[in-house]
Amino acid sequence: MYYNDHPPPHFHARYAELKAIIDIESLTVLYGELTPRVLGLVVEWAALHKAELLADWELARKQEPLVRIAPLE
Repeated sequence: MYYNDHPPPHFHARYAELKAIIDIESLTVLYGELTPRVLGLVVEWAALHKAELLADWELARKQEPLVRIAPLE
C-alpha cells in the first residue's frame, strides 16, 4: 500500500518479477498479473484480512503509520 494512492482502495502484490494491484472490496486484479497459484494465495490472505486492509487504506490516506497485517499461515 502506498500513501496518497488513488482510489479505489487497493494494495500492491509482488512475486518475483510479477506485480499486480488488487481491489480490496472485490479482491479482483485491477492491473498486472500473478501466477494462478500466487494469486490464489494472495486472495485467500486478503479475504481473511479485508477489514484490516481497509483500515490500513484509511490510515495511508491520512498519512498515518500502517498497522502490520499477519502473513498467511
